[in-house]
Amino acid sequence: MIKVMIVDDSPFIRRIFKNIVEHDKELTVIATAKDGQDALEKIQENRPDVITLDIDMPVKNGLETLKEIMKMEKPIPTIMVSALDNRETVMKALDLGAFDFIPKTEQFPSTDTSSLSNTLIPKIKAAAQIEPKIPSYDIKPISPIKDKISKKDLKSKFPIVAIGTSSGGPKALKAILPVIPADFPAAILIVQHMPAGFTKSFADRLNQESAIKVKEAAEGDIIQPGLALLAPGDYHMQIDKDGRVRLDQTPTVWGVRPCVDHLFKSLAKNFKDRVIGIIMTGMGKDGAEGMKAVKKHGGYGIVESEETALVYGMPGAAIKANAYDEILPLHQIPEQLIKLIERRLQ
Repeated sequence: MIKVMIVDDSPFIRRIFKNIVEHDKELTVIATAKDGQDALEKIQENRPDVITLDIDMPVKNGLETLKEIMKMEKPIPTIMVSALDNRETVMKALDLGAFDFIPKTEQFPSTDTSSLSNTLIPKIKAAAQIEPKIPSYDIKPISPIKDKISKKDLKSKFPIVAIGTSSGGPKALKAILPVIPADFPAAILIVQHMPAGFTKSFADRLNQESAIKVKEAAEGDIIQPGLALLAPGDYHMQIDKDGRVRLDQTPTVWGVRPCVDHLFKSLAKNFKDRVIGIIMTGMGKDGAEGMKAVKKHGGYGIVESEETALVYGMPGAAIKANAYDEILPLHQIPEQLIKLIERRLQ
């Protein structure tokens, strides 16, 4: 039985969350708290397996509380609950070691809680399987590579790196994109499972920390070397044969939108052996079918190893499907990516 603590200053939301959690036979609510200070006191008494933590609270807010939780000898996996206008605070919480987050929309919570339940329950179960820690990676700086490659066909035949990730992805992406050199001769496309309203803030944050340009993808954007495009929340992203971004809101796949499989399959179909697919930490099995398509059309597949992946659902699914060439710890992926691209362009 997974023991859950619910922390929110709203009695109504505490009750809604409690009803959703206890509707699942594998979960139980061991305690609720009205603010961060109340939560920290009750953690000592009850020792939950997972915490849902509201950000906006009196006495001690969610971010302050999370800092205290992460200082504990055994930090507790924590899922943040945030209003849409708290995007930057959510990003800070993920930096501090929060497992994931759930957004409060204008309709949150509505009388129909099925959508919230479908989001909350899998995240709680996934969080219960991990040991949270403040992200720390030994990533080697990568030197400029413009003098190491041939410029032959670079404009029309540049490699395309496609990255798919979910829970734990924001931290993993921050271990990769900021170390990629400014003269990176490949296009980068990213699907990070993240709700609408948060992907632009995340892309802007990555852009500030990276030498390459990172932006939230828009309809009609053209892929190009040195540019990383992040799929917007609530939109599937595909790339057409002319290298233009195509966004749509067709039904969710594996319960998510954007879907990694959609992106990878479109790239495999249109760009074949130019594609390098990377599947990193995340819940579920999104990306495995897409990586199979990448491999089938002559592309290359890298999967993050279990030793560094916060959640091994997506990487594990790709491995089970035999859809990979290499399994690497996160800190080795950037350097190997450079080596692959250098070989392709020489």
